[in-house]
Amino acid sequence: MTAVREDRPLVDHLASVLHARVLSGEIPSGTRLRQEAIATEFGVSRTPVREALRKLQALGVAELEPNRGAVVRGPTASEVREAYEVRAELEGFAAERAATLISDSQLERLREAQRLFDHSVAGLVARRRQSPHTHRRWDDGSEWVRANDLFHQQILEAAGNDRLLRTIADLHVAFPRALTWAVLSESSALLGENISQHHAVLAAIEARDGEAARRAMTAHLRSAGELVSRRLEQLRASD
Repeated sequence: MTAVREDRPLVDHLASVLHARVLSGEIPSGTRLRQEAIATEFGVSRTPVREALRKLQALGVAELEPNRGAVVRGPTASEVREAYEVRAELEGFAAERAATLISDSQLERLREAQRLFDHSVAGLVARRRQSPHTHRRWDDGSEWVRANDLFHQQILEAAGNDRLLRTIADLHVAFPRALTWAVLSESSALLGENISQHHAVLAAIEARDGEAARRAMTAHLRSAGELVSRRLEQLRASD
């Protein structure tokens, strides 16, 4: 049974986990999400499950059917690729602004997020060596997901542009930032590359080099989008 986190609203947690499983292809398009099965997995009643499914319907990733749960409508690879392309340009701009505007305290929090990244990858690699064939289902409580949220959010806050922050936040509702984890968590090599990309962004911001920060962030998000899109294409081809 998947443990439910208590430090965030239950409905949001359920919707977030199910949403990411759909976007990653773990739950294929056409799958019926049955309330009883979900409630059993998470150890909750059907009431929060129903609310979570309504949230998925509002996002356009599921269609509710009376007394039958919901049917998944997964995204296409091109939809994911387009979303990441837009994010790459917007967050590249944010990184450029952050490089010149970031305060010392914000920069230190960014470094803390990077240290958390490094720790998360080291832990995952160690677990892989012990149990190389263990498959981990997507969840939003991993150390990498927390580090990723902290890193990107700190850059957005340092950019000092509320309109930019809200626009990017809207993209994250439909395509959560942690979606990349669904692909990266299966490969230590890909995780290592991802961490190196974050290091490059941090180094450029530390050097107060806005142009380099923008290039590094844009390349990082385009790379992540391509990984997720290709994964979806592979899953569709195998159906």
